[in-house]
Amino acid sequence: MSRTLIVIGLCIVAIGLAWPWLSRLPLGQLPGDIIIRRENVSFYFPITTMILASLLISALLWLLNR
Repeated sequence: MSRTLIVIGLCIVAIGLAWPWLSRLPLGQLPGDIIIRRENVSFYFPITTMILASLLISALLWLLNR
């Protein structure tokens, strides 16, 4: 359990340090993300971004459990 918490903490620190470069990526604006804008309502469903994030997290977890 403690090893898992340490790895999660290190990942959070790494993401925080890399944030200036990560914010330049077009995540959230990928083809397949659904954006509906009306007069008073805006609906955003990042389906492609979530699939990509799921694949990356699954690959990382697979590598950690190997």
